[in-house]
Amino acid sequence: MFQSLLRTLRDSARDLAPIVLVIAAFQMLVLRQPVPNLLDLLVGCACVVLGLALFVRGLESGLFPMGAMLADGLARKASLPWLLVFAFGLGFGTTIAEPALIAVAEEAARVAAGEGIIGSEPRERDAYALGLRLSVAVAVGLAGLVGVYRILRGWPIHYLIIAGYAAIVVLTWFAPPDIIGLAYDSGGVTTSTVTVPLVAALGIGLASSIRGRNPLTDGFGLIAFAALTPIAAVMLYGIVGGMSG
Repeated sequence: MFQSLLRTLRDSARDLAPIVLVIAAFQMLVLRQPVPNLLDLLVGCACVVLGLALFVRGLESGLFPMGAMLADGLARKASLPWLLVFAFGLGFGTTIAEPALIAVAEEAARVAAGEGIIGSEPRERDAYALGLRLSVAVAVGLAGLVGVYRILRGWPIHYLIIAGYAAIVVLTWFAPPDIIGLAYDSGGVTTSTVTVPLVAALGIGLASSIRGRNPLTDGFGLIAFAALTPIAAVMLYGIVGGMSG
């Protein structure tokens, strides 16, 4: 256990090293300025390495096995409604707790208040951020539901992806201009640290449990839906909000 953690620490430091080297090179060779608060930066980098190592270890020990175990258990019981409910709940729950989405929603509310789109009161900003997070979380929940149903039915993924992005292109024409960039960013921030491991484990575990399904060709693809549906959801959120406003 201890040796495994040390190996994960080493791998995390190796993965972080290129970022540190690039920043240090630009600081010394391009900006040619001393690094401000060097001790704080070094402590912060050490904390990032430790946190990343613990996070990866947690994924390997807990989240991936748990997602695969639940998917396998539900598939063996042949309970389609409960499996779909679980897929929606997993997508919704992981997304609403996603740190990247929380940060982007709070920043979006701050900018919207500064631009006069919403009021500057904390209550209004919190409501805007919560509405954005809920829209994205529901979208990812639906993405998990559709993705699981696709695995069960054996539908080719490319048809659904093409249809989804075609709908996004259409929505882009009707969405308010100030929401479009945020909508496309929302598709990226949802596929982050909390959502990806559990959703991927669900798809792989489910495909491994069903006879005739290949975990490589059928198990992956849920993350693509999780990145696609929030874009449409946020643009719809902007359209509905613009109509009601």
